[in-house]
Amino acid sequence: MKSASIPSNERLIVALDVPTAAEAMALTLRLGDSVRFYKIGLELFMSGHYFDLMDALMAQGKKVFVDLKFFDVPETVRSAVRSLAGSGATFATVHGNQAIMEAAVKGRNEVDGKGNLKILAVTVLTSLDRGDLDDLGFACDVDKLVLSRARRALEAGVDGIVSSGLEAPMIRHELGERLLVVTPGIRPVENRPTDDQKRTVDVAQAFKNGADYIVVGRPIRQAPDPKAAAEAIQRTIAEVFW
Repeated sequence: MKSASIPSNERLIVALDVPTAAEAMALTLRLGDSVRFYKIGLELFMSGHYFDLMDALMAQGKKVFVDLKFFDVPETVRSAVRSLAGSGATFATVHGNQAIMEAAVKGRNEVDGKGNLKILAVTVLTSLDRGDLDDLGFACDVDKLVLSRARRALEAGVDGIVSSGLEAPMIRHELGERLLVVTPGIRPVENRPTDDQKRTVDVAQAFKNGADYIVVGRPIRQAPDPKAAAEAIQRTIAEVFW
Protein backbone atom coordinates (compact mmCIF):
# COMPACT_ATOMS: atom_id res chain seq x y z
CA MET A 1 0.00 0.00 0.00
CA LYS A 2 1.61 3.25 -1.15
CA SER A 3 0.96 6.41 0.84
CA ALA A 4 -0.49 8.19 -2.19
CA SER A 5 -3.12 5.46 -2.59
CA ILE A 6 -4.58 5.91 0.91
CA PRO A 7 -7.89 7.84 0.90
CA SER A 8 -7.43 10.96 3.03
CA ASN A 9 -10.51 10.20 5.14
CA GLU A 10 -9.03 6.83 6.16
CA ARG A 11 -5.81 8.33 7.49
CA LEU A 12 -7.46 9.21 10.81
CA ILE A 13 -7.73 6.20 13.14
CA VAL A 14 -9.79 6.78 16.27
CA ALA A 15 -8.77 4.82 19.37
CA LEU A 16 -11.78 3.23 21.07
CA ASP A 17 -10.16 3.16 24.49
CA VAL A 18 -13.37 2.76 26.49
CA PRO A 19 -14.40 0.06 29.00
CA THR A 20 -17.19 -1.70 27.10
CA ALA A 21 -18.21 -2.62 23.58
CA ALA A 22 -21.53 -0.84 24.16
CA GLU A 23 -19.69 2.43 24.91
CA ALA A 24 -17.49 1.89 21.87
CA MET A 25 -20.48 1.38 19.58
CA ALA A 26 -22.22 4.42 21.05
CA LEU A 27 -19.16 6.52 20.22
CA THR A 28 -18.94 5.18 16.67
CA LEU A 29 -22.61 5.97 16.10
CA ARG A 30 -22.04 9.47 17.43
CA LEU A 31 -19.07 9.94 15.11
CA GLY A 32 -21.01 8.60 12.14
CA ASP A 33 -19.40 9.12 8.75
CA SER A 34 -16.71 11.43 10.14
CA VAL A 35 -14.50 8.39 10.92
CA ARG A 36 -13.85 5.30 8.81
CA PHE A 37 -11.07 3.61 10.79
CA TYR A 38 -11.00 2.49 14.43
CA LYS A 39 -8.38 1.03 16.75
CA ILE A 40 -9.45 -1.40 19.46
CA GLY A 41 -6.97 -2.43 22.11
CA LEU A 42 -6.46 -4.25 25.38
CA GLU A 43 -9.14 -2.53 27.43
CA LEU A 44 -11.88 -3.67 25.08
CA PHE A 45 -10.26 -7.08 24.67
CA MET A 46 -10.84 -7.64 28.38
CA SER A 47 -14.49 -6.60 28.08
CA GLY A 48 -15.39 -9.99 26.62
CA HIS A 49 -17.00 -8.69 23.43
CA TYR A 50 -13.94 -7.82 21.37
CA PHE A 51 -14.70 -9.88 18.28
CA ASP A 52 -18.38 -9.00 18.35
CA LEU A 53 -17.31 -5.36 18.26
CA MET A 54 -14.93 -6.05 15.37
CA ASP A 55 -17.72 -7.68 13.38
CA ALA A 56 -20.15 -4.86 14.16
CA LEU A 57 -17.67 -2.21 13.01
CA MET A 58 -16.88 -4.02 9.78
CA ALA A 59 -20.60 -4.52 9.14
CA GLN A 60 -20.82 -0.72 9.16
CA GLY A 61 -18.09 -0.56 6.53
CA LYS A 62 -15.42 0.56 9.01
CA LYS A 63 -11.80 -0.57 9.05
CA VAL A 64 -10.40 -2.12 12.20
CA PHE A 65 -6.92 -1.87 13.74
CA VAL A 66 -6.34 -4.72 16.22
CA ASP A 67 -3.90 -3.21 18.71
CA LEU A 68 -3.02 -6.11 21.01
CA LYS A 69 0.77 -5.83 20.64
CA PHE A 70 1.42 -9.55 20.30
CA PHE A 71 4.44 -10.39 22.45
CA ASP A 72 5.20 -14.00 23.34
CA VAL A 73 7.34 -16.88 22.17
CA PRO A 74 7.41 -16.83 18.34
CA GLU A 75 5.29 -19.95 17.85
CA THR A 76 2.52 -18.53 20.04
CA VAL A 77 2.61 -15.24 18.14
CA ARG A 78 2.48 -17.10 14.83
CA SER A 79 -0.57 -19.05 15.95
CA ALA A 80 -2.31 -15.96 17.33
CA VAL A 81 -1.80 -13.95 14.15
CA ARG A 82 -2.84 -16.95 12.03
CA SER A 83 -6.11 -17.04 14.00
CA LEU A 84 -6.65 -13.34 13.36
CA ALA A 85 -5.76 -13.39 9.67
CA GLY A 86 -8.84 -13.59 7.52
CA SER A 87 -10.97 -11.86 10.17
CA GLY A 88 -11.27 -8.73 8.06
CA ALA A 89 -9.03 -6.62 10.30
CA THR A 90 -6.76 -4.20 8.46
CA PHE A 91 -3.89 -3.76 10.95
CA ALA A 92 -2.48 -5.79 13.86
CA THR A 93 0.44 -4.86 16.10
CA VAL A 94 3.37 -6.98 17.23
CA HIS A 95 5.87 -5.90 19.88
CA GLY A 96 9.03 -7.94 20.09
CA ASN A 97 12.32 -9.03 18.61
CA GLN A 98 13.20 -10.21 15.12
CA ALA A 99 11.95 -13.76 15.63
CA ILE A 100 8.60 -12.54 16.99
CA MET A 101 8.08 -10.17 14.07
CA GLU A 102 8.99 -12.87 11.55
CA ALA A 103 6.58 -15.27 13.26
CA ALA A 104 3.75 -12.75 12.99
CA VAL A 105 4.35 -12.35 9.27
CA LYS A 106 4.52 -16.12 8.82
CA GLY A 107 1.24 -16.64 10.66
CA ARG A 108 -0.48 -14.01 8.55
CA ASN A 109 0.85 -15.46 5.32
CA GLU A 110 -0.35 -18.97 6.19
CA VAL A 111 -3.94 -17.72 5.92
CA ASP A 112 -3.79 -14.40 4.11
CA GLY A 113 -1.03 -14.61 1.54
CA LYS A 114 -2.21 -11.40 -0.11
CA GLY A 115 -1.37 -9.43 3.01
CA ASN A 116 -4.81 -7.93 3.55
CA LEU A 117 -3.97 -7.95 7.26
CA LYS A 118 -1.03 -5.58 7.66
CA ILE A 119 1.43 -6.35 10.45
CA LEU A 120 2.73 -3.29 12.30
CA ALA A 121 5.76 -3.45 14.57
CA VAL A 122 5.81 -1.17 17.60
CA THR A 123 9.09 0.74 17.84
CA VAL A 124 9.10 2.75 21.09
CA LEU A 125 5.85 3.54 22.87
CA THR A 126 4.99 7.25 22.69
CA SER A 127 4.44 7.24 26.45
CA LEU A 128 8.20 6.68 26.94
CA ASP A 129 10.92 9.32 27.00
CA ARG A 130 14.66 9.29 27.60
CA GLY A 131 14.29 8.81 31.35
CA ASP A 132 11.97 5.86 30.87
CA LEU A 133 14.42 4.19 28.50
CA ASP A 134 17.17 4.64 31.09
CA ASP A 135 14.94 2.86 33.62
CA LEU A 136 14.42 0.02 31.14
CA GLY A 137 18.16 -0.36 30.55
CA PHE A 138 18.39 1.09 27.03
CA ALA A 139 21.60 3.09 26.76
CA CYS A 140 20.96 4.53 23.28
CA ASP A 141 18.92 7.61 22.37
CA VAL A 142 15.24 7.25 21.53
CA ASP A 143 15.74 8.04 17.85
CA LYS A 144 18.53 5.47 17.47
CA LEU A 145 16.41 2.80 19.13
CA VAL A 146 13.41 3.63 16.92
CA LEU A 147 15.52 3.49 13.75
CA SER A 148 17.11 0.19 14.80
CA ARG A 149 13.72 -1.36 15.43
CA ALA A 150 12.36 0.02 12.15
CA ARG A 151 15.24 -1.52 10.22
CA ARG A 152 14.66 -4.86 11.92
CA ALA A 153 10.95 -4.63 11.14
CA LEU A 154 11.73 -4.11 7.48
CA GLU A 155 14.08 -7.10 7.48
CA ALA A 156 11.40 -9.22 9.16
CA GLY A 157 8.94 -8.47 6.38
CA VAL A 158 6.35 -6.55 8.38
CA ASP A 159 4.24 -3.99 6.56
CA GLY A 160 4.76 -0.98 8.78
CA ILE A 161 5.67 0.44 12.14
CA VAL A 162 4.06 2.37 14.95
CA SER A 163 6.23 5.38 15.68
CA SER A 164 6.08 8.84 17.16
CA GLY A 165 5.82 11.67 14.67
CA LEU A 166 9.05 13.02 16.10
CA GLU A 167 11.01 10.10 14.64
CA ALA A 168 9.07 9.80 11.37
CA PRO A 169 11.34 12.15 9.37
CA MET A 170 14.39 10.10 10.29
CA ILE A 171 12.62 6.87 9.32
CA ARG A 172 11.58 8.30 5.95
CA HIS A 173 15.10 9.62 5.32
CA GLU A 174 16.71 6.25 6.11
CA LEU A 175 14.09 3.80 4.80
CA GLY A 176 12.03 5.78 2.31
CA GLU A 177 8.49 4.56 1.64
CA ARG A 178 9.19 0.88 2.30
CA LEU A 179 7.22 0.84 5.56
CA LEU A 180 3.85 2.27 6.52
CA VAL A 181 4.19 4.69 9.42
CA VAL A 182 1.33 4.88 11.91
CA THR A 183 1.71 7.68 14.44
CA PRO A 184 -0.08 7.72 17.81
CA GLY A 185 0.19 10.40 20.48
CA ILE A 186 -1.46 13.04 18.31
CA ARG A 187 -2.45 16.18 20.14
CA PRO A 188 -4.31 18.83 18.08
CA VAL A 189 -3.48 21.35 20.85
CA GLU A 190 -0.60 21.75 23.27
CA ASN A 191 -0.04 18.67 25.41
CA ARG A 192 -1.17 18.89 29.04
CA PRO A 193 1.47 18.28 31.74
CA THR A 194 -0.66 15.43 33.15
CA ASP A 195 -0.91 13.63 29.80
CA ASP A 196 0.79 10.21 29.72
CA GLN A 197 1.74 10.68 26.06
CA LYS A 198 5.15 12.38 26.06
CA ARG A 199 6.50 12.30 22.48
CA THR A 200 3.66 14.02 20.64
CA VAL A 201 3.05 16.11 17.53
CA ASP A 202 -0.02 17.78 16.07
CA VAL A 203 -2.04 16.54 13.12
CA ALA A 204 -0.46 18.49 10.27
CA GLN A 205 3.08 18.02 11.57
CA ALA A 206 2.64 14.25 11.84
CA PHE A 207 1.85 13.96 8.14
CA LYS A 208 4.47 16.50 7.10
CA ASN A 209 6.98 14.41 9.06
CA GLY A 210 6.08 11.30 7.06
CA ALA A 211 3.18 9.53 8.80
CA ASP A 212 0.70 7.60 6.66
CA TYR A 213 -1.90 7.33 9.42
CA ILE A 214 -2.48 9.00 12.77
CA VAL A 215 -4.16 7.55 15.86
CA VAL A 216 -6.24 9.95 17.94
CA GLY A 217 -8.09 9.04 21.12
CA ARG A 218 -8.80 11.43 23.95
CA PRO A 219 -8.81 14.66 21.90
CA ILE A 220 -11.85 13.24 20.11
CA ARG A 221 -13.48 11.13 22.83
CA GLN A 222 -13.25 13.85 25.47
CA ALA A 223 -14.25 16.73 23.20
CA PRO A 224 -17.57 18.49 23.94
CA ASP A 225 -18.62 17.45 20.43
CA PRO A 226 -16.60 14.39 19.33
CA LYS A 227 -17.94 14.44 15.78
CA ALA A 228 -17.01 18.10 15.33
CA ALA A 229 -13.53 17.33 16.67
CA ALA A 230 -13.12 14.43 14.22
CA GLU A 231 -14.39 16.54 11.34
CA ALA A 232 -11.89 19.29 12.20
CA ILE A 233 -9.05 16.76 12.09
CA GLN A 234 -10.33 15.39 8.78
CA ARG A 235 -10.33 18.93 7.33
CA THR A 236 -6.71 19.38 8.42
CA ILE A 237 -5.74 16.07 6.81
CA ALA A 238 -7.52 17.00 3.58
CA GLU A 239 -5.61 20.31 3.50
CA VAL A 240 -2.27 18.49 3.98
CA PHE A 241 -2.96 16.15 1.06
CA TRP A 242 -4.65 18.68 -1.22
